[in-house]
This record gives sequence, structure tokens and C-alpha cells, in this order.
Amino acid sequence: MSEAVHAMFSDIAPRYDVTNSVLSLGVHHLWRAATVRASRARVGSHVLDCATGTGDLALSFKKTVGPTGRVLGTDFNADMLSHAPAKARGMGLDVEFEVADAMKLPYADASFDVASISFGIRNVDDPRVALTEMARVVKPGGRVVVLEFGQPRGLMGLAYRWYSRTIIPLIGGLLTGNRKAYEYLPTTAAAFPCREEFLELMRSTGLLEDCQYQELTGGIAFLYSAVRRA
Repeated sequence: MSEAVHAMFSDIAPRYDVTNSVLSLGVHHLWRAATVRASRARVGSHVLDCATGTGDLALSFKKTVGPTGRVLGTDFNADMLSHAPAKARGMGLDVEFEVADAMKLPYADASFDVASISFGIRNVDDPRVALTEMARVVKPGGRVVVLEFGQPRGLMGLAYRWYSRTIIPLIGGLLTGNRKAYEYLPTTAAAFPCREEFLELMRSTGLLEDCQYQELTGGIAFLYSAVRRA
């Protein structure tokens, strides 16, 4: 992640949650629930959530894995991550949070049952390296799940492109004071590998198999999943 992008996330961190809720009309809650289901996490599972931001997906996982499970949320940006522990405490959830780079995870091989990343893979310098690292720390037979914006087609695509080019920068700028951040985010989403292209990235790690995707909300978001090869 470039220093400019790093600084951008630090700047929008205090208003990141409320802005997400407004811009997604609350649909991001449904996307996170689908991600947890796709991971097949269960009571007692150990989960690593990369690029956890303010911790929302990590908290969703903790509700699933229960007191006997472990959830560790990591992010490269300490300012974003700083909001997560208080959210966890407020919900009575025991979740660990650490600053860590998804491209160089400081964890042993086969440490987790699940590794996840939501709306963060397109912001790392080399997505393939990050996917390889996520697969490395997952046990054979465990799962890697990725939630990311996509490129919807047809009428949905036309409507979403208008929304992302006009409404997202306008509202995002008003709520955070950083319009450029909300011009950057839709632009990177529009250019990022999607559908089969992203599955090829997952396969190219040599560690993942049974790579699949499903479109969410007409292709505005995509949920990718894969199994760690034995």
C-alpha cells in the first residue's frame, strides 16, 4: 500500500463506519453474513481476518465461533484498527487485533481454519502474494474467503457506475471531508480483477483449490472462496 493510500485510510478512519452504512444502504451487513457462511466457520474455529479495518467482519466471525473459537483481526493501518477493540468490548466479544501486513503475515503455517479479507485485497501492492500468505496460514482443508467490490453488468452496471462516480464521492466527501478517498475507492474497484480473473489469481498461488465465486446484489460485490490444498 502506498504512503498516499495509507494516509487516506488514516484520514477517513473516524467516519469510516457511518459512511459505509450510508453508502451501502446497510447492505454490507448482509454481505458480511454471507462471507461468514461461505467460510464454513463453526464453534471453536480459529479465524484470521486480514485488512479488518474497524473490525466488523472479525466481530461477525466471533459471534459464530463462540467463546471456544479464536478470531484475530489484522490491518496494515493502525488508525483504522484503533477503532476495533472498543467495538469488540462494547459487544462483549473477545477478539484480538494486531497491526500486520497481509503480504507478510507473522503467523506460522496452518495456524487457522479460515482466513478472510473484505474490501481490502485490491489495496495491497500484490494481491497474489497476499492470497498466498493467507493460504499458507490456513490448515489443509480450511478455507480462504474474499469479499470485494465487482463490476456489475447490464442495467445494474449502468446504475452502479453512475452511483459510484457521482453519489459515492459526493456523500463520502461530505461525511469524511475527503472526497478524493471516495473517488479512489470506486476507481480501484472498477479496475480490479473480477469473476474468473480473480479465481485465476487464487489458483496461481498453487495452494488453493475448489475456487468459486458468487455475485452479491447483482454483482456490486463478489464473494470468492477456496479450499487450502492438502
